[in-house]
Amino acid sequence: MPFSRWPLVTAEEMRALDRHTIEGLGIPGELLMECAGQLVAREAEAMLSAGGQVWILCGAGNNGGDGWVAGRHLHARGVPVQILPASPPGELHGDAAVNAARAERVGVPTGTRLRARAGDVIVDALFGTGLRRPVEGELARWIREIAEQPADVRVLAVDLPSGLDANTGQVLGVAVEADVTLTLGLPKLGLALEPGRRHAGRIRVGRIGILDEAPGVQPHAELWTRHAVGGLLPQRPVHGHKGTFGHVLVVAGSEGMTGAAALAAHGAGRSGAGLVTIACPESTNPILELKCTEAMTAPVPETAEHALASSAEKAILELAASRDAVVLGPGVGRGAETLDLIRRLAERLPAPLILDADGLQAFRGQLGVLKAREAITIVTPHPGEAAALLDQTTAEVLADRPEAARALARASGAVVVLKGAGTVTAEPTGKLAVNPTGGPALGSGGTGDVLAGVVGGFIAQGLSAFHAGIAGPAVHGAAGDLYSARCGEAGLLAGDLVDLLPEVLAAYRRAAEEEAVQEGDALDFPEWAVAQLAFQESH
Repeated sequence: MPFSRWPLVTAEEMRALDRHTIEGLGIPGELLMECAGQLVAREAEAMLSAGGQVWILCGAGNNGGDGWVAGRHLHARGVPVQILPASPPGELHGDAAVNAARAERVGVPTGTRLRARAGDVIVDALFGTGLRRPVEGELARWIREIAEQPADVRVLAVDLPSGLDANTGQVLGVAVEADVTLTLGLPKLGLALEPGRRHAGRIRVGRIGILDEAPGVQPHAELWTRHAVGGLLPQRPVHGHKGTFGHVLVVAGSEGMTGAAALAAHGAGRSGAGLVTIACPESTNPILELKCTEAMTAPVPETAEHALASSAEKAILELAASRDAVVLGPGVGRGAETLDLIRRLAERLPAPLILDADGLQAFRGQLGVLKAREAITIVTPHPGEAAALLDQTTAEVLADRPEAARALARASGAVVVLKGAGTVTAEPTGKLAVNPTGGPALGSGGTGDVLAGVVGGFIAQGLSAFHAGIAGPAVHGAAGDLYSARCGEAGLLAGDLVDLLPEVLAAYRRAAEEEAVQEGDALDFPEWAVAQLAFQESH
């Protein structure tokens, strides 16, 4: 049966599960390799065009052993196949050596040169999850050679494309770009992160008999499907009214940045919040009254630069006292007085707090202020903002986004929604969720403000901080996918995203009532490459 919440395992977790299956249950590793190789053979044959040949590039480890098994099964079925070993069979060890010898005994052809033609399939069985350093030398040349084959040659990667870090999805020197990846046991965390997800193509999960759980092994990351996220969404009882569905206070805006406040307010309302109030600098109030006819506005004292003034603290705290969530930061500016106000508000606000955009700047070197809060705190940085909060470079954050999100969650005591391609949500405990929706259409000003409002709206309606941090990016990204399916990847405005949210929420609620069924020992994983099509097909 498929997972509604897919575990995403690190290389270390997968090895521990594999070891427990072999040593704890007594299932021979050789049998697991046989099962894996059979699945590889089946997937390769399904990808093969009439008259084509399968080329299997086998590394020196267990990944290569899977390739030797696949070659034997294809050869037995009369499928043209040739194995290109990276190491001579005599230099292999363990189960890989056993299966290389079997393949040789039954006459599986071997060679040294890759000469694929149109309609052929290349099986990448060079490296598995153990790769930790950049690929160099002859193996790097082989990976580049795969990329140089004709465009209509298809590539199947075994477990993950060779050259990828299984934990981060980063390219270690050079990496295979696959059409299909058959990942074994459970999907690896790096396949859900860029650039790993782009290199993986369509992802299939081969269920070869490795246990999903073992003593002391608990995968810390998950990917929630539409079915699972739909089950999180706040209920809408027939007797409900605007007071039932929560009241969000949006503290936002400054001169020239009223759009940020409006978009956050609209995001909160479109997520289902019953009431929304915007606390804004008094000179911006007339603008926001026109922009946001459905939200209430509350003008508060401002600085000479028309941003929130220190003297606005009392009024904002009074407003927040009767609200269910506070979204703080969109478009507030970065003046010293305003940032000082934001820190003081974070210290004193009793309501759940969603910190976004300019509001995050107040906590550079001041994460202890957030950690001391008793109420729920959610921060929604993009990688540059996360880097500033962690005193790192943006490149360091992007190199390992799960660890950056977890580090920021530990330091701040907040749930972290680290935005980007594959938004990562982290709890201070280290628990992670990776979002499978969204794409380049969301690369448009204001979409982050909408997300902050959506998360605030979900909190006001009763979701936990972690669940709001999962559901918010999921429906926000799906709205971007829906736009892309209809209009293409360019041209989305943040306001378009807002308008699509109700339709997306309805689709997610329908998905929660439907139980998708997958049968067999190779399951489809909801990877980004098909997220847009999957959404389109569900309508």
